[in-house]
Amino acid sequence: MRGQVLGVDARTGAGQVAGDDGRRYTFGPDDWADRGEPAIGAYVDFETADTRALSIFPLPTATQAVAVPSPPARPRTDRNKYVAAIIAFLFGTLGIHRFYLGRTGSGIAMLVLTCTLVGLLVTGPWALIDMIRYLVMSDDDFAERYPR
Repeated sequence: MRGQVLGVDARTGAGQVAGDDGRRYTFGPDDWADRGEPAIGAYVDFETADTRALSIFPLPTATQAVAVPSPPARPRTDRNKYVAAIIAFLFGTLGIHRFYLGRTGSGIAMLVLTCTLVGLLVTGPWALIDMIRYLVMSDDDFAERYPR
């Protein structure tokens, strides 16, 4: 019969095996037929006599292929960070680069602010900072931040 070692008392060497038939069998240190000590969770082959497991041999464990997780899918975008940076440089105060990236709310805010002289002083540095951010940002970060 085959089964799995459930537990072993390190002091006495006595233990218990769960057989494939659903029953539990006890064993002593003399019943272990292999050199070494039984390990909890080890699959074993043994003979039975009532509720005793006799002549217990560990089964060789087959090397199981470990599934290696595939790397996470890289984010994709149909927008280009260099195009966004050029648009921010040329038409940044109007917020056109924001419309290009799908950020219509901030694009409208930049467009409305540009209509005033004070707003032009705000949107100019804002567009310059956006341009620098796009150029410094990695492609993966850009694609994650500005998806399709």
